[in-house]
Amino acid sequence: MYNLEIPESQSEFAELLRRVRSGEEIIISQAGTPIARIVPIAEQKLPRIPGLDRGKVEIAPDFDAPLPENILNAFLNPTDEDE
Repeated sequence: MYNLEIPESQSEFAELLRRVRSGEEIIISQAGTPIARIVPIAEQKLPRIPGLDRGKVEIAPDFDAPLPENILNAFLNPTDEDE
């Protein structure tokens, strides 16, 4: 991370951008107080495409059926044995 005061940043702007492009973070301060941060832009993710994973996921027909009594009781009345 590189810190600099505002008057310096005006004359060194091209150098600051070069440093940011190389992955460095720049903090700009005024009278010793940080007021801004220049960081590289993260890689843009591709947009989601509906249906891209069609056929790769199978949902059981009873996925929303009530839990069996023994499993439900384990959630409602946990014991120290599970720790």
